[in-house]
Amino acid sequence: MLGIKRLGLLAALVLVGVAPAAAAQAAAQPSTQDTQYLQAVHQVNLFEITAGDLAQQKGQDQGVKDLGAMLKTDHTQLDQTVQQTASQLGVELPNEPSADQQAVIDKLNNASGAEFDRLWVTSELAGHVQAIQATQTEISQGSEQSVVQLAQTALPTLQTHYDELVALANKLGIPVPQTSASGTPSPGGTGTESPAPGGTVTESPAPGGTGTESPAPGGGSTEVPAPSES
Repeated sequence: MLGIKRLGLLAALVLVGVAPAAAAQAAAQPSTQDTQYLQAVHQVNLFEITAGDLAQQKGQDQGVKDLGAMLKTDHTQLDQTVQQTASQLGVELPNEPSADQQAVIDKLNNASGAEFDRLWVTSELAGHVQAIQATQTEISQGSEQSVVQLAQTALPTLQTHYDELVALANKLGIPVPQTSASGTPSPGGTGTESPAPGGTVTESPAPGGTGTESPAPGGGSTEVPAPSES
């Protein structure tokens, strides 16, 4: 009987020790918003690194080549932080661009000369609008501090990229979509149509949105808003 009582006591002590550990582990799990942002911004980085390479190789205008190099460098550095943060939080990241992004990469591979420059700048504008909107969403709705800080660090860089792209588009005579009447949509779209990175239109709410489709960076309307407006 004494042996049975001792076993029961040991079992109780083990359970008492396990419960707080399990609770702590559960508490450490990032939210859906944080997880989706890390995954989305990683895919953006994968696209930007590839597109940056293509700009340097195929760009006709020197400005396209130079900006492509800048975007590749910045997004490579950003992705190092994304991967480190995701690893610390146990978030699994995709290993390739999304289907929409890959479709744009395929178009870029098949384009040349002025057509390539136009397609590259247009797709980069759309992609950076989405990335900025997704980052604004994370800053306002994220709960994991390390992910929110990552977004806060990334936002000025993404905005600089967008501004440089607008300047390059104006120089090359490439139309820049105007802002909508209401300005920049508030972070956290709800599934309205939105240009995916690269300019294709998909049903894609921002991470944390209420749409049922797989979230892509950003939300908003088919008109590309200027992220700097509110």
